[in-house]
Amino acid sequence: MKRGLLLTALLAVGMAGAHGVAAQERVDLDMTGRIRAEAFNHSQVMATLGELTEGIGPRLTNSPSMAKANGWARGKLTGWGLANAHDESIGVFGRGWEFTGASAELVSPRGFPLHVIPLAWTPATPGLVEGEVIAAKLESKADLEKFRGKLRGKILLVSDARPYKFGEKADSSRYSEQELSDLVGVDVPADRDGRSRDEMMKRYLARMAFGPTLNQFLVDEGVLATVSMSRWDNGILVLGGGGSRKAGESVGVPAVVMGAEHYNTLLRALDRKETPRMKLDVAARFTDDADQPGYNTIAEIPGSGPHRDEIVMLGAHMDSWHAGAGASDNGAGVAVVMEAVRILKAVGAKPDRTIRVALWSGEEQGLIGSAKYVEEHFGHYPEPTDPDEKAIPAFFRQSKGALVRGKEYGKLAAYFNLDNGSGKIRGIYAQENMAVAPIFEEWMKPWHDVGATIVTQRNTGSTDHISFDAVGLPGFQFVQDGLDYFTNVHHTDLDTYDHASAQDLKQASAIMASFVYNAAMRPAMLPRKPLAH
Repeated sequence: MKRGLLLTALLAVGMAGAHGVAAQERVDLDMTGRIRAEAFNHSQVMATLGELTEGIGPRLTNSPSMAKANGWARGKLTGWGLANAHDESIGVFGRGWEFTGASAELVSPRGFPLHVIPLAWTPATPGLVEGEVIAAKLESKADLEKFRGKLRGKILLVSDARPYKFGEKADSSRYSEQELSDLVGVDVPADRDGRSRDEMMKRYLARMAFGPTLNQFLVDEGVLATVSMSRWDNGILVLGGGGSRKAGESVGVPAVVMGAEHYNTLLRALDRKETPRMKLDVAARFTDDADQPGYNTIAEIPGSGPHRDEIVMLGAHMDSWHAGAGASDNGAGVAVVMEAVRILKAVGAKPDRTIRVALWSGEEQGLIGSAKYVEEHFGHYPEPTDPDEKAIPAFFRQSKGALVRGKEYGKLAAYFNLDNGSGKIRGIYAQENMAVAPIFEEWMKPWHDVGATIVTQRNTGSTDHISFDAVGLPGFQFVQDGLDYFTNVHHTDLDTYDHASAQDLKQASAIMASFVYNAAMRPAMLPRKPLAH
C-alpha cells in the first residue's frame, strides 16, 4: 500500500475507534439539567468560599487556622448529608506557625512606611527593633566568611535590585478561541538533557544543605532581620517559607518580604552612600514545641449500585500561604468541589460508585497531603536501596523500582482536581490518556454553551492530580481561564475573596459535579494509560 493510502487508512481506523467509543458513551442529560439548575439557580459556592476565606482566613499547613478549616469542612460536608467525614494524617509535617502583624518604616535619611510581610516559619522580633540597613548577599560559605563579625545589629537586604517593568498585558484575561485551539495541539518533546537534571539537582541539594548553616550564622552574628524583594512589582508581596518548620533546627532571624519598589528605594540610598535605618516589628509565633502531623479532610457519598466498592474522587488543596485569604489558591477549588458534592446530594443523585471528596493539606510544600493519601490507599514506589538515590528527593530519582499496589489501586475510577484560581472551566487535560479523550469529549458537549469546549492531550503539573498520575491512576486537572491568577493573586497578599468570580465558580461547580457523576455511573471504569517506567 502506498504511504499516503496507508496513512489515510490508519487515520480512518483511529477516527472510527474514537467515534465508536463516543457512540457508546451515554450522558444522562436529565441529571445534567438538574445539576445545571441547582448550580446556577441555588448556588452556595460563594457563601462557602466566604466562610472559608473571610471567616477562617489563610490556612498555612499545620497552623491553627488550617486545623479550624479541617473542622469546618467536616461539619459542612456532614451537614449536607455526606458520610464518614474525617481527617487523615499526612505524616509528621513540622511545627505550626502563624503571624498576626508586621510593620516597617524607614527612619533615615527620611521617614516613610514600608510594605512587608514575614516569611512563614521565621521568628518574631522582640518588639520594635531598629537598625542600620546594609546589602549582604549570603549564598555560600565564602559569603559568610566575608561578612563574619560585621553584621551585629544590622538589617540585611539579601536580594539584588530588579528594574521595574511596566506591564504589557491585561491584569485579567480569558482564553480566546484561538488560544484554546492552540492548547489542544501538542508539541513532540525533545530528548531530555540528563546534564540539566543533574545540575538542577546539585543546586537544589546545595541550597537545602546551606539553609541550616545560614540560619545559625545569622543568629550567631546578631543580625536583627533579613529583607528580601518580592518577585512581583506594583507593591504585590509574593510569599513563601523561610526559617525552618522542623523542631530542633535553627529558625534563623526574622525574615520579611518587601515590596519591590520600596526595596529598590533602599538599595538606591545605599548606592548614594547614605546610611539607611529602619524600624521593624514582626508579631509571629510557633504554635507547637514539637513536630506535628498535618491532616487531609475526607468524606463520601456512598455508592448504591453494583460497583459501590469502586471510587470516584474529586479534590482540591485547602492549605494556602499565610497572607491574603488563600481565596484563589486554593479556596476557590475547595469551594467548587464542596459545592459539587452538595449539588449531587441536593438533586438526589444515587451514584453507582462511591464518590469521595478530598481536601488536601501540604500541597504548597510539595503535594505532601495527596502524595501520602495515594501512598496509603492506592500505591507507591519503594524506597531505593542505593544510598545515593535514597539521599535525594523522590522527584529527582531516576530509578523508581516496581510499583507497590495498595488494596484500593484497582478500585479508583478517576480523580478530578481543581487548582488554577477562580476562572471558569474551559476544558480538561487528558494527561496523554488517548483512550479517555473521546469519553471526555462526550461529557463536555452539554457544557459547550457555557464555554467549556476542549479536551487536550497535554500534561499539566504542579498540583495534586500528579500524585495519582505518578502511579498510573487516572488523575485529571481542568483547563481554567486565568483571570488575574498569575498577575495579582498567586501566593500573594492580594489573594482575597474580592478576586473570585461568582459566575465562573458556579459554572465550574456544575461541570465538576457532572464529570464526577458521569464517572460514577459509567458501566466501566475509565481507561488507564500504560504505567510509565
